[in-house]
Amino acid sequence: MSEEPESISRGVTPDSLLHTGGSDDPSAEDLVLASGRDLTPKNLQWAERRLAREGRSAIDKTLP
Repeated sequence: MSEEPESISRGVTPDSLLHTGGSDDPSAEDLVLASGRDLTPKNLQWAERRLAREGRSAIDKTLP
């Protein structure tokens, strides 16, 4: 049996690795990962544009 938590072995990000919170400023990487996209230069540029336009609400709209 694996010592990794079941959620990690299935490819689901554990809660302890999600970067959200009222006092945090989300990064482009946070937004890309929250949206379920791969970390690619194109997706990071998309996230940077969205964060510049919408600010923190961009990630609030993405996460439930």
